[in-house]
Amino acid sequence: MARGKTVRIYLADGSASGVRHAEITNWSGQALACPRTRFTDLKAWPETNRPGVYFLFGLDEESGRDVAYIGEAEVVIERISSHVSGKDFWTDLVAFTSKDDNLTKAHVRYLESRLVQLAQNAGRYILTNSVSPQPASLPRADQDAMEDYIESLGMLLAALGHKVLVPLTTKPASPSSQPNATATSRIDLTTPTEASPIPATSKEPTNYSLRVGRIYATAQKTNEGLVVLAGSEAAPDSQPSLSSGYRAIREKLIASGALLVADGKARFSRDHLFRSPSQAAAVIVGYSINGRDAWKAEDSRTWGQIEDAAAQSLLKELRVLGSEPAN
Repeated sequence: MARGKTVRIYLADGSASGVRHAEITNWSGQALACPRTRFTDLKAWPETNRPGVYFLFGLDEESGRDVAYIGEAEVVIERISSHVSGKDFWTDLVAFTSKDDNLTKAHVRYLESRLVQLAQNAGRYILTNSVSPQPASLPRADQDAMEDYIESLGMLLAALGHKVLVPLTTKPASPSSQPNATATSRIDLTTPTEASPIPATSKEPTNYSLRVGRIYATAQKTNEGLVVLAGSEAAPDSQPSLSSGYRAIREKLIASGALLVADGKARFSRDHLFRSPSQAAAVIVGYSINGRDAWKAEDSRTWGQIEDAAAQSLLKELRVLGSEPAN
């Protein structure tokens, strides 16, 4: 069973959009986050005047997808400053260093390589790194220590609103997608994360399918919504009843290449997260549809039936607890 974590975020100027210092209790690492417009404020923080790794975040103007750059440096603030004129896309940054002096140049090079690899495997963001850096050679003990660091880094980064390292689903990455992986304790950040479908103690199903006419799609329920899996089919065209909002989502998927349309057919080229079952179903079939009725679990129950049963079960438990005499 996963253990809970305590995250502390200090708002340096009392603003959630300003400079933030974040840490996890009993972790030697720390993070500093701020918008691009405030990066010069970091010079007053000694935490950035040491070795570390950093993330630059922005949006791709054409596709609207999230973009990230991952780097390392012996002096983080100096390297970040050099990206102001060289990289236009980024609007936010998060830097990770250590509270002690135990992160060396070799350590941060190893971290950079692994973080790029994990971000590529997750597939959520477009990475602007021109090359995949090779990991520095570290003793086995140091490798394990860095893997522990990465696990906490990933949790804290997601807590700060950037899920670049979090896979959309719990499907394991293929060995070919992890060229530098070994049989040791490399983490994949799939459990537990936002990608974890539901807590292990829950009896709710996680795998769903939709079949409408000749269209067949599969999906996985996660903490973030419903992830339609690559290879799922969709209608090649949309109908007038499709809402303008869902139509815009569909057009964006086609423009980005996530939904490929050719020869009167359409299919998803990669996993895609939808916020609700109805949003996913409507975009797939091309017209307004109740996703609670359209998506079915492997036991043939609909999404709506499963949700309603869970709600009724919870109400029943609450009534029982309310009827018990107080101690």
